[in-house]
Amino acid sequence: MVDGIMKKYPEAMIIYILLRLPLKIILRFKFVSKAFCTLIQSSIFIDIHYNHTLTSTYDNILLKRSNKEDIERYKAVFSFLSSDDEDNLNSVYPDLDVPNFLRVTSVTSDKLIDSNHGLIALMEHRTTILFNISTRNYRHLPPSPFQISKGFYQSIKSGGFGYDSVVNDFKVFRISEVYTEDRYGYPEDGETQVEVYELGIDIWRKLDHVDQELPILFWLNSSMSYKGAYHWIASVAGANIILCFDMTTEIFRNIEMPKTSKFLKGTLYSLQLLNESLSLLCYPCLSSGTDPTTDLMEIWIMKDYNIYESWIRKYTIIGLPTENPLVVWKDYILLFQSNSGYLISYDLKQDEIKELNILGCQKSMRAIVYKEFLTPIQRQS
Repeated sequence: MVDGIMKKYPEAMIIYILLRLPLKIILRFKFVSKAFCTLIQSSIFIDIHYNHTLTSTYDNILLKRSNKEDIERYKAVFSFLSSDDEDNLNSVYPDLDVPNFLRVTSVTSDKLIDSNHGLIALMEHRTTILFNISTRNYRHLPPSPFQISKGFYQSIKSGGFGYDSVVNDFKVFRISEVYTEDRYGYPEDGETQVEVYELGIDIWRKLDHVDQELPILFWLNSSMSYKGAYHWIASVAGANIILCFDMTTEIFRNIEMPKTSKFLKGTLYSLQLLNESLSLLCYPCLSSGTDPTTDLMEIWIMKDYNIYESWIRKYTIIGLPTENPLVVWKDYILLFQSNSGYLISYDLKQDEIKELNILGCQKSMRAIVYKEFLTPIQRQS
């Protein structure tokens, strides 16, 4: 009967009907018949579904957090969250164990990166997992094959993940410094090394055109993928800038940050997406002894990408103590993790704060806003 439906009605009509179903229902049709499975897995349907979903306003939250299992063992889980009419977060699916991330270091040293194409990367310094949020398929990337010469050392500074629209492929990259040590054990003669992994051809390679004077990067500094480039908060000669890596040309460039407030005992920055624009959170370092009742948070938006004059200050917030901002959702809800480990939501419009019943180890939470796409990835068991 099912195959009869496929023969009776034009394929375009069947696609039209499928596009109006939730993705979890579409995925069930893969098991109805071979014809449906072939259609749903075809590149044509995947592209049509991507373009259809891209224009929708329905976004969920993917939250990664870690919980302690015993003295030296932690367990990382993904939570899939959506909201009701009052912006209360609720689970869409049961929590999912994060594969291969059971080590102590996964609590505070991992990065969760969205590609805006249905795949996310969960990165540690030397480990990367690519994960399709919708299909639950994942790939644990092979380690970089490049060895450091005898007498040299490697310090991994940062990493990233994004989509190259020209070659229609996803890229993972790591930035490190390779150096020697002097007779007293201090680093010297350092050179920047960038390694790039391409998902489609499953190969790591080195870039041979890297500027040796890249800005200073730190692994946990805020970063994000946007407009075909990867962006980091970096430092040059004591001043902060936004470093960009073009996913297609594989060339670095800088974006100047706005003149934000400076705090006496430390200023922190977080890159976010707000109103579809590159945005910057500026806030005090609370562990330095600042006063959260008087120190403020600023949110800046770059209305025209890569145009310094288009930076505008959108919000100024007083008395919101956070050192772990996660994501801005629906353009007005800021999610962050409190010092007690709970997930907190703050309404930028109504100046309302809520503590949510979601708990993780301190500084273990990562979050992205996502849409559900069918982007294929080889499944690993």
